[in-house]
Amino acid sequence: MTYYQLSTLCFILIIINDGLYALNNGLALTPPMGWLAWQRFRCTIDCNTFPDECVSEQLFKTTADLLVSEGYAQVGYEYVIIDDCWLEPNRTVEGKLQADKKRFPNGIKALADYVHSKELKFGIYENVGSKTCEGYPGIEGHEEVDANTFAEWGVDYVKLDGCYIDEHRMDIGFPQFGKYLNKTGRPIVYSCCWPFYQEGKGMKVNYKLVAENCNLWRNYGDIQESYSSLMGVVDVFAAKQDYWAQFAGPGHWNDPDMLLIGNFALSYEQCKTQMALWAVLTAPLMMSNKLSTVRPEFKSILQNKEIINVNQDKLGIQGRRIYLDQGIDIWAKPIEPIDEEYYSYALAFVNRRTMGTPFVYEISLKNLGLTNPKGYIIMNLYTKDDTVKHILKPSSQIKVLTNPSGVVFLKANVVTKYHFTKFEYTMDNDTFLFK
Repeated sequence: MTYYQLSTLCFILIIINDGLYALNNGLALTPPMGWLAWQRFRCTIDCNTFPDECVSEQLFKTTADLLVSEGYAQVGYEYVIIDDCWLEPNRTVEGKLQADKKRFPNGIKALADYVHSKELKFGIYENVGSKTCEGYPGIEGHEEVDANTFAEWGVDYVKLDGCYIDEHRMDIGFPQFGKYLNKTGRPIVYSCCWPFYQEGKGMKVNYKLVAENCNLWRNYGDIQESYSSLMGVVDVFAAKQDYWAQFAGPGHWNDPDMLLIGNFALSYEQCKTQMALWAVLTAPLMMSNKLSTVRPEFKSILQNKEIINVNQDKLGIQGRRIYLDQGIDIWAKPIEPIDEEYYSYALAFVNRRTMGTPFVYEISLKNLGLTNPKGYIIMNLYTKDDTVKHILKPSSQIKVLTNPSGVVFLKANVVTKYHFTKFEYTMDNDTFLFK
């Protein structure tokens, strides 16, 4: 069996296994999409110095407004999620969580209502231990009360962190809180930072248990504002893919963390690379940026409908890195449509070379694992160029022209009888260039 045949077999086994480990709350059947505060705004609570960037009611209302007015909501970004530092230092006398009164003067329920008025969904942060990572009250000892409070406030998504608790107790703490969330009767997507902490201690993570209790989970550390951090996350996912990917599918997702696109550090090419890789990884698409300052070229990446469709593909198969050659990483994700046993594919060619000139890479479809004898119709998902009147056979060669730290992202649709009866495509063994 060749490496590529083995890769295809692994993909098929993932589909067969899909649903065996899933949290059964009917939510997050495709990776959640939205906006999360942490990466861009962290724990900024000085509203005098940073009036437009502090963690406050106004920040989240403005974000909700911009998700709608700038077209993000229309392409699927629906969650507005608070991260750490929204709380008062102490609970109420009744033992309930409370928002910082100065920065959230109308309370969380009013903010959730505002987000809902925009036809968006509202998310919030807490921590499984005694304190949040920034030292505010955690849920430990108050799990049922806090779950009920979130439901009363109209929360649609909870991100639960893993600070200030022994990692061995997480196998009890995270499932317990998930059960309390489900018990409220409100549909709440449950995001767990559970495996990351155990992986960091060298523990063997019970991913079956994680997937049975969480809709998504962080496998690795926080992504930072740099290309090296981005690719560090990607390389860990590649190294662990043969184990991690089997637990991803509709309702339960591996989470490589937030999108950096539109911030400070990444170039245009690097932003295209992250968007393509997060689509292939079937990752949650959570922007963490200041939407009012995102430039048009970055907005076009975030709102690329073809790439979002790859990420949101109903099969829900996590893609894998299938080839490394001459500084080019090739990633493949099986997607719809399917013809008999043959999948369509999304293919990302990522240039890891540091030379200051574009690089041409050539490979046959067969060597990418694309073996449908009827052939494939290929589209470049960034330029929208395709082969138009050509069906490429497995023996066909393609060339990709990749920029340094950039990507060429292709969709190879499997050919069906429909294409032969409706269109006049020609069979062709020539080499096609994508850039």
